[in-house]
Amino acid sequence: MGKDVIVACDFASAEATFAFLDKFANCERKPFLKIGMELYYAEGPSIVREIKARGHKIFLDLKLHDIPNTVKKAMAVLRHLDVDMTNLHASGTIAMMEAAKEGLTKEDGSCATLLAVTQLTSTSEERMQKELLINATMPETVKKYAQNAKAAGLPGVVCSPLEAKLVKEACGDDFLTITPGIRFADGDVGDQVRIMTPEKAKAASDYIVVGRPITAAADPVAAYKRCVKEFLGEEF
Repeated sequence: MGKDVIVACDFASAEATFAFLDKFANCERKPFLKIGMELYYAEGPSIVREIKARGHKIFLDLKLHDIPNTVKKAMAVLRHLDVDMTNLHASGTIAMMEAAKEGLTKEDGSCATLLAVTQLTSTSEERMQKELLINATMPETVKKYAQNAKAAGLPGVVCSPLEAKLVKEACGDDFLTITPGIRFADGDVGDQVRIMTPEKAKAASDYIVVGRPITAAADPVAAYKRCVKEFLGEEF
């Protein structure tokens, strides 16, 4: 899989989502899209099928986290949606990640790209240590979670762009890093804590996930093109 920009479709309805996607009708490039909890819970599996029918790749971002058997059964349901990527929390343990991959794998052996979330980009090291009682540093925690994901047979993780280089060093260059927390240099930080610009993220990120800098922009298509240019060096 090559590098790409993934646009986070964090909308509350199908109507709002398609109003946004219609802006890209004449765009030469169909954006890779992330469908998160808000949209999936509002519209259900049908929204995935409708967007797939439009020709978009999909990252289904539901961050599953439960006992291994429950996650395995949930992934067995999600595998029929034919998404390109989906994820769970690495903190659910190696056993949960192994069970998830087993559930997501189809009868023919094919499997969507299953990613483990290390630590959310809204979580600071101080919060992690004081509220979650994780006494290790943020880099140490992310590194260990990534190593656990690799041990479970997963091909990559979701992490802050600040830790992407560390993950590559610990797990290998072919281990995927998908990084949210992307903001333009002149943009609003919002509720993210550990962030980076698209241009700087390209050094160690395979995919960047960009939400409000594109979806809330006055001209979303122009913002998307800017992001692709900064991250991939491509113009269209």
